[in-house]
Amino acid sequence: MLEQKIRERRQTLEEFTEYAERFAREHDEPGTLSLRHLQRLITGRGPNGQPLGPVRAVTARLLERIFGLSIDELLSPPPCDDETSELRQMLDVSRRIDGTLLGLLRGQLDSIRRVDRQLGAVVAYEEVGAKASQVEKLFTHSLPGNTRQQLAVILTELHTLAGWQALDLGKTQRSWQHYERAKQGARETGSESYEIHTAAEQAFVLLDLGETTKAVRLLHAMRGRANSECPQLLRSWLAAAYGEALAARHQPSESLRAFDDAAELLPVEPSAPGSPYVVLSSVHLDRWRGHALASFADPTAVGVLSRALGELDPSFTRAETALRVDLATALRSAGEDKALRAEVDQAKRLAVTIGSVRQQRRLALM
Repeated sequence: MLEQKIRERRQTLEEFTEYAERFAREHDEPGTLSLRHLQRLITGRGPNGQPLGPVRAVTARLLERIFGLSIDELLSPPPCDDETSELRQMLDVSRRIDGTLLGLLRGQLDSIRRVDRQLGAVVAYEEVGAKASQVEKLFTHSLPGNTRQQLAVILTELHTLAGWQALDLGKTQRSWQHYERAKQGARETGSESYEIHTAAEQAFVLLDLGETTKAVRLLHAMRGRANSECPQLLRSWLAAAYGEALAARHQPSESLRAFDDAAELLPVEPSAPGSPYVVLSSVHLDRWRGHALASFADPTAVGVLSRALGELDPSFTRAETALRVDLATALRSAGEDKALRAEVDQAKRLAVTIGSVRQQRRLALM
């Protein structure tokens, strides 16, 4: 604490020793204080590095009169405030992150995704938020380098997932905020693909708000940014997303052309490691195209959606819920009332089970 008290006086060690000598003369104190002795008091070490022995009584009295504190207090370690202690702790924790821990965090993210797609955001949303907060602390206190980039990827993916969950739960403002945080993280990943993907997903918040023109413009811009260096699966997904936005804007011909582009781009192999997480296969693409066809009241929508429903992995509960709502929409347009009632009942049951406010709102309009 002695050195800290000297700094608070805005004095160097040399200036303080001169002041102490002057103070001793003016106050009839017999104690003296050389620069070397002061340095030893501060370090707590003697001339050969051994622990410093007891301070001479006259020197102790001199310092106590100057500072108004006991010699024990002056020679104690400087107090460390809670914020400084926490900062040092988190910097130290972040330095210890290695490949094994990064792999563990990625594995936890994959597990949360599985829970989410099968049981819905009503179960998984809070867990995603907690995990995002944990990774955010590690990311914030990590220094530039590969570890920080990898943490940025995980953080981006967590907020992207949380954004989609919040949208499904009917929390549009919170969804928007998650996507904003995802975009910030994406800029630190070192990969433009993550920036494109997070911005494109945010377009679905605009669609839910009825801002179809803005959503179309945003997705068009993201497709323009996605050059041949971007993963082919992402480019296929962007085309399909653009098709949905065009469908919402009531542009059927342009929408179906976009879905044709998506089908042509759809790769046989899944996306390579290090790419944004995208779930898109021929089944999901049919499901997406069927959604557009149903919005146009196209008579082929029932067939496309029914085929997709039969081929869909049953673990994709949220996807099944949305598909059944689309199928109900198509059946209503086709005038198939009996099949419509059965499909609406099934869709309502699933929407309530997974807490999908988004799909319940669509069903309420039927």
